[in-house]
Amino acid sequence: MNKYLDIAPEVQEALAAGKPVVALESTIISHGMPYPQNVETALQVEGIIRENGAVPATIAVLGGRLKAGLSKEEIDYLGKAGTAVAKASRRDLPVLVAEGRDGATTVATTMIIANLAGISVFATGGVGGVHRGAETTMDISADLEELARTPVMVVCAGAKSILDLGLTLEYLETHGVPVIGYGTEELPAFYTRKSGFKVDYRIDRPETLAKTFYVKQDMGLGGGMLVTNPIPEEFSMDADVINKAINEAVAEAKTLGIHGKDTTPFLLAKIKDLTGGDSLASNIQLVFNNARLAAKTAAELSKLAKN
Repeated sequence: MNKYLDIAPEVQEALAAGKPVVALESTIISHGMPYPQNVETALQVEGIIRENGAVPATIAVLGGRLKAGLSKEEIDYLGKAGTAVAKASRRDLPVLVAEGRDGATTVATTMIIANLAGISVFATGGVGGVHRGAETTMDISADLEELARTPVMVVCAGAKSILDLGLTLEYLETHGVPVIGYGTEELPAFYTRKSGFKVDYRIDRPETLAKTFYVKQDMGLGGGMLVTNPIPEEFSMDADVINKAINEAVAEAKTLGIHGKDTTPFLLAKIKDLTGGDSLASNIQLVFNNARLAAKTAAELSKLAKN
């Protein structure tokens, strides 16, 4: 047991019994949407994971402790605190722990803590990637490097469409990260089902996803796997509408000099305003969809681990 890590009793019991567990990030609670909608959504996602046969483990840093599994009260605390809670990536963990501070975990940090706890499957909305203009800014999300090094399967709706999707795929290929399309050969672009870019492989069943990840680890290849699960058709946004909003938001961020880890929260908030809230509604539904798939896949993975 890592001396900096606390695992919630329900999660610890499930792991000890070989039952499926799905990790969830907490940045979506503190930085993703307003209170109380953020807390309501987080609890709904946990409920969906339970309905599909797995135990949820929302990840965060509280009082300098790495947490795998939060109580309703802790989730409510993060929701109320909002952006006052630090957005924690790999580089932030030593300071937050040393100073006894709170942190809402990004994809990268959630992977780290999930792996420390022994959790192999993680459901989120979208992953970070190579930002537009990265050839001059070098703005590349730490999520990609974490996928290359940490053995956790990340189920998402693709890379956020505010990014340079082509360069994001190239980066993942260079680092040996398999990009799987669940039921699709095309990389979903978060708010929309299509991007014009191909994934590495199409897989149509949770049991095949689980076996692929199991074999990757059993072969000693290490590293993570990215499963891209398209937003359900009925919640997908019109590509022209969302792309127009993204382009406007990116231009404004550039004008204001916004960069680094402030970029994504600014762009998502701006896109929400430009789309009249439609982007937030789509965001919530795609997270629900990813939670279902992650729970089913975790259940299949737990069967393989027992054999």
